[in-house]
Amino acid sequence: MMRSQSWQRVVRIALSLVLACPFLLHASGAFRIELLDRLEHIAYDTRLELTLPHTRDERIVIVDIDEDSLAEIGQWPWSRTILADMIDRLFDQYRVRALGFDMVFAEPERSDSARVLRQLAMDEDLELRSTVERALQQIDADRAFAEAIEGRNVVLGYFFRQQNRGERKTSGMLPRGHELPARALAGLALPQPAGYGANLQSLQESAAGGGFFDNPLVSSDGVFRRVPLLQNHGGQLYEMLALATARAALDWPRLTLEMVESGTYRALEAVRIGGRRIAVDGQGALHVPYRGRQGSFPYVSAKDILDGSVDPELLNGRIALVGTTAAGLLDLRTTPMQNVYPGVEIQASVISGILDGRGKHQPAYAKGLEVAMLGLLGLSMSMLLPFLSPAWVAATTAAIAAGVVTGNLAAWSSADLVLPIAPALALTATLFVVHVAWGFFVETRGKRRLARLFGQYVPPELVDEMDRAPERITLEGESREMTVLFSDVRGFTSLSEGLAPSELTRLMNAFLTPMTRVIHQHRGTIDKYMGDAIMAFWGAPLSDPEHARHALLAAREMVTITERLGPEFRRQGWPPIEVGVGLNTGVMSVGNMGSQFRMAYTALGDAVNLGSRLEGLTRTYGVPLVVSESTRAAVPDFAYREIDVVRVKGKEQPVAIFEPIGPEDELDPAERDDLERYHEALRCFRACDWEGAAEILQRLAKANPDRLLYRIYLERISLYRDDPPPADWDGVFTHASK
Repeated sequence: MMRSQSWQRVVRIALSLVLACPFLLHASGAFRIELLDRLEHIAYDTRLELTLPHTRDERIVIVDIDEDSLAEIGQWPWSRTILADMIDRLFDQYRVRALGFDMVFAEPERSDSARVLRQLAMDEDLELRSTVERALQQIDADRAFAEAIEGRNVVLGYFFRQQNRGERKTSGMLPRGHELPARALAGLALPQPAGYGANLQSLQESAAGGGFFDNPLVSSDGVFRRVPLLQNHGGQLYEMLALATARAALDWPRLTLEMVESGTYRALEAVRIGGRRIAVDGQGALHVPYRGRQGSFPYVSAKDILDGSVDPELLNGRIALVGTTAAGLLDLRTTPMQNVYPGVEIQASVISGILDGRGKHQPAYAKGLEVAMLGLLGLSMSMLLPFLSPAWVAATTAAIAAGVVTGNLAAWSSADLVLPIAPALALTATLFVVHVAWGFFVETRGKRRLARLFGQYVPPELVDEMDRAPERITLEGESREMTVLFSDVRGFTSLSEGLAPSELTRLMNAFLTPMTRVIHQHRGTIDKYMGDAIMAFWGAPLSDPEHARHALLAAREMVTITERLGPEFRRQGWPPIEVGVGLNTGVMSVGNMGSQFRMAYTALGDAVNLGSRLEGLTRTYGVPLVVSESTRAAVPDFAYREIDVVRVKGKEQPVAIFEPIGPEDELDPAERDDLERYHEALRCFRACDWEGAAEILQRLAKANPDRLLYRIYLERISLYRDDPPPADWDGVFTHASK
């Protein structure tokens, strides 16, 4: 039993380590498990919801191009003269500190009046052309917009294209980027876009700066959780709109990068603007420091700015962001808090986090930390859980899970670290389920199932052994050397015709019960009852090195018990019965076999078929028990009478068959002498010495007139005298029937 437990523990440890491997490969980035990514997203959103400050930041005001503004001023895009007027009001009347546009002005404004004037400017009349050019300057909306931006703290938005899908690779003019040495850029894992869509050159040159508002790091489920503060394009770094606007509000402090280097390892850890440090991950990204649901910042309608109806105190000294919540302008995003969230408020949230030094991030070393943690977790649980009871498995797993959650939340709250948690909890849960299931199904239910299954075939003593050592049992088909027994009641058909059905049932029960008991007592397995016949085998489901001996002892006792049943049957008014038993030893296929409707634990193969044929030969030779040469060789300490060398139906190879007499050391002198004379007669017979064989057999038959075997050979000798066998005769007798 200790060996069984040790084997099961080894299997459980190995299984646990194998199950931990996919989690480690996922954490290392070798491949991704989508389910774990989804669980990680859920875990992140849950932690975020639980820790949101739900406060309102008055320092940042969103100038909203909302539905009311579109209804009053007209559909978007508005004339840039209107936007110029809005800029003038924001800086001159409301005195904002900085202004960011969460939109791009990529093309010149087109108007019908300007188009007509440009056509007139092509006239040959020089005076008319001069007048038209002065008029164009007066109505040039782009120029008016550029003049409104000039000299003010305005940051224009633009976007990068991560891939080219047939559109122009670049358009407009990018703001000035931040140059870094090629070596420094090579060590950064920042997004590297393929192209961009930027503002008109005249507008960007007039603006104080610019920032991108696209997000190449949107989660796989389309949710805005992380945003890059920087992107690398053409060997220069470009900053996010929120970062550029925050710098504008802080009077444009210098932007520097904080790197960590160790040997060949090089990673970005933080972005610094002046004295402020913004921790980022290896891709230069941080998790958006949301304050809460939409409305965490003051909103003012663009139309109210244009008509001057906004309270100046709301905007004085504030950072203003121009964006939209109108559904038709397609700047609504999916966030962890809600499915419809204005993109401009994401920018506002990042600015707020920069100003406060608040923002969650996943450091570059998080991947290595996760791999190490999963490795330690998988190894410790694999080595510990197989040695614990189910109750302790549950308690230990709960403690480990609590430790993982506590440590993760502590890193989240105290250090603003976003460390992966879903793979660790999923691995913990997986190993817990596996070990609990193993304990319930394999160790407990497996034992009960084997006992129930084999209880009908094998004696209770073997069931107990199987229960103590279930690893020795298998239901799957396998080949092993075994001994099979077939027994049959002779003349059963005529016997059954003379009895009423109820009496026949009683007779068979009275016969089969002691037969089964004998088989069980000698460690045999009942395969099936076939009317009056029994099929049993030795050597399965438990291995039995002495299977042939146990089968032979059982067969001899079955013959003896059948003889003892005679007087009892006569008292019941039943006819006495005789039994024939055949034994064969050989390699057989044994296992649970059948169909999807019914299964049975049985043995199949040529060796089984031969055992059945040997049982049939007991009638032919008039002996109660016939064994094969392989069974005789397996139990050499018994004395045997060689019956014949035969070729049975369905087999080409001849086999020698024997009648067991008894243990060699228990034979009396008369039996031994009788056996020796018979074998001498058999040698003479096979040497075609018909006279010598007949003389011995006649004496033996006279002393034992009931032995059919002697008469069979005397009849053969009589036939061969008249019709001798061929010169190459091998002494084999072929049986055409079963």
